[in-house]
Amino acid sequence: MKESKKYTLEVGGRELTITLTNWADQTNGSALVQYGETVVLATAVIANSVREGIDYFPLLVDYQEKFYASGKIKGSRFIKREGRPSDEATLTGRMVDRAIRPCFDSRMRRDVQVVLNTLSYDKKNDPDMPALLGASLALYISDIPWAGPIGAVKVGKVNGEFVLNPTIEDEEQSDYLITMAGTKGRVNMIEAALVEVSEEEVMKAFEFGTKYIAKIIEFQEKIQAEVGMDKRDMPHAEIPESLRQEVGEFLGNRLEDGLRIALADGRQSVGGKHDHLHPVAFAELFER
Repeated sequence: MKESKKYTLEVGGRELTITLTNWADQTNGSALVQYGETVVLATAVIANSVREGIDYFPLLVDYQEKFYASGKIKGSRFIKREGRPSDEATLTGRMVDRAIRPCFDSRMRRDVQVVLNTLSYDKKNDPDMPALLGASLALYISDIPWAGPIGAVKVGKVNGEFVLNPTIEDEEQSDYLITMAGTKGRVNMIEAALVEVSEEEVMKAFEFGTKYIAKIIEFQEKIQAEVGMDKRDMPHAEIPESLRQEVGEFLGNRLEDGLRIALADGRQSVGGKHDHLHPVAFAELFER
């Protein structure tokens, strides 16, 4: 990329800024995401050859945050190097992995690595949302086969009002915190910190968040239309027909039946069709 391109979107009363630079020119795709004064550099690469001898899709998500991002230097007199990733950093990497992995073809056998570096942390806006958005955009504008993009938001409730992407201070006062990510019309990843919250309340929070997920996806589609690359056409590992048939015979309708829990009055617990909603039926909420 010869020159930087910058795109902005207002999200939750703050400016979300995407800068496409040549900082990571050797990657397949990269994006610099700024939310408030928190900045994350996201990069994505794919191997040029198939990794032999494996029966899974080799995806690595590496989320990194260093002390310099918050303007700190390790205070040890002798050891100045960073230690191992914090628990929060590890959980953030796993959250990003869960959101982007379903959009890959599981038959791919080339290594894909998504690396997320927190460059600046303003102590108000958590880097996890910029990291997730950066991962989505880096993959979306690259030539890596990926069925994105995804949007992601946090939903809190402070003083009886829903809050989009609450600040660190708002999170401490929030009644609960829901993190959700998804593609157009679907949600594929949910994390929630809840204490005895009604199902109706959770549904309202989902509906509040999904509106902004759609807005963020449209924002990425605009960027991809201007600078996106054509996706590679690569062969995938084929599933033996005998294995496909054996799994089909074993599984049958068990998964679907497991999502429909019979109630005492004869109703079925299916999202969006009855008042009662069983936790395992959440997946159906987003198929309406």
